[in-house]
Amino acid sequence: MANDLRAAALDSKAWPFEEARKLLKRYPDGAPEKGYVLFETGYGPSGLPHIGTFNEVLRTTMVRHAFEALSDVPTRLIAFSDDMDGLRKVPDNVPNQEMLRAHLGKPLTQVPDPFGKFESFAHHNNAMLRDFLDRFGFEYEFLSATECYTSGRFDAALKDILRHYDAIMGVMLPTLRKERQATYSPVLPISEKSGIVLQVPVEVVDAEQGLVRFEDEGETVVQSILGGKAKLQWKVDWAMRWVALGVDYEMAGKDLIDSVTQSGKIARVLGVRPPEGFNYEMFLDEKGEKISKSKGNGLSLEQWLTYGPEESLAFYAYREPKKAKSLHMGVIPRAVDDYRQFRAAYPAQPIEQKLGNPVHHIHNGQVPAATLPISFGLLLNLVGVLGEADEAQVWGYLANYVPDASAEAYPELARLIGHALAYHRDFVAPTLVRRKPDAKEAAALKELDDKLAALGEDADAEAIQNEVYEIGKAHFGKEALRDWFKALYETLLGSSQGPRMGSFIKLYGVANSRRLIAEALA
Repeated sequence: MANDLRAAALDSKAWPFEEARKLLKRYPDGAPEKGYVLFETGYGPSGLPHIGTFNEVLRTTMVRHAFEALSDVPTRLIAFSDDMDGLRKVPDNVPNQEMLRAHLGKPLTQVPDPFGKFESFAHHNNAMLRDFLDRFGFEYEFLSATECYTSGRFDAALKDILRHYDAIMGVMLPTLRKERQATYSPVLPISEKSGIVLQVPVEVVDAEQGLVRFEDEGETVVQSILGGKAKLQWKVDWAMRWVALGVDYEMAGKDLIDSVTQSGKIARVLGVRPPEGFNYEMFLDEKGEKISKSKGNGLSLEQWLTYGPEESLAFYAYREPKKAKSLHMGVIPRAVDDYRQFRAAYPAQPIEQKLGNPVHHIHNGQVPAATLPISFGLLLNLVGVLGEADEAQVWGYLANYVPDASAEAYPELARLIGHALAYHRDFVAPTLVRRKPDAKEAAALKELDDKLAALGEDADAEAIQNEVYEIGKAHFGKEALRDWFKALYETLLGSSQGPRMGSFIKLYGVANSRRLIAEALA
């Protein structure tokens, strides 16, 4: 089986396998000198972890697992925190903002924690990042920029930066505006007077000793850049990190294409091949605008996980990463049900199709065997007609549709009910408006009521669906059946879209559905 999987993975067009094959080409003779392939994701701890952090670690993990299916070379994944960055602005969503303003410009690990829980703001956000990644079961190693700089781990690479200082300036200066060129330096010394990360021109004094000269508050200073006494400008820092750590794979958002290009050039100046990777597209809000943390548009991780399970978010993140996608409340139900359909199809698929199925990558081939007996869309429609329902009431109705319906028998369904109740309460309920049927629709509804009365409570969903279909053909014609279903949704459910009506009526109950029809006709 393992050999079959590897053979199929070598030809699979699923994007994680396409990415993983880049690493096979990078090391055609097996493991690199360091003995493993290193994947990296980066995080800026000036703010709290968010949905983009989840997506990047998830997608990188998918490529890592795909590589492990193709090769026996060991792998590692580093989650790197850029916590030596100077605090540029005070975030809107933290307390003690006045206190933070007094520390602008200092490395984030030297800025007090506004929450008063950790030794610094960076330590607070790093702890949140680790809790965040652990919550989803990611396998990773955490690395702090401050720790790497201050421990001397980056010292050899920093000396190399000074040795190639002019060549690095040659890469960077053409990309900058004239005013910026005058003050730009790849090296940002940390002032021994103020503790601030300085944006000043520097002159290399002795590359082998790591010494540079610069102006600090009107005084000319010669200072080492080793041992945490300086950090590097962003694009140079990224390249130095690739070199110092031996990074083989790192992906980035489309907004960082220029950074990837310049950092790649700098890595080559330092004599190292840049890592493999690709640039994913950004998420958009429902107006098609780029999501911005400062604007607060789009959807947070907490919001998604209130209204849908994490597998649905992973499913949404997996699909078409190079295509811009909307990220708003309205995409959640579809993602939940698409995930469910792909998972249901997985067991019967041949190996080639399995490897192209998103659920294979979401679960690293360990796809849960249990099936979900009802769609999220149908659950939402049930909750919609119930109004102010609780979980016990929903389980009561589910007994019409699902044998032995209980949280113990269907734990995943229990989670979905919680999501459906929350989604309905916060997002659907305010939009539901049942309209009155016109004369033609009323006649069809009256006939449907008569047919349901004849069928009785024990009728199965398929028999009910057949009657719904035949009544629609009789009253609307086969070509206009869509108008009939739209009328059912709008007059009975208060929505322009809805479920397969046979399934819904079976779930809600024939008597209850006849009551809905009576209310519409009243």
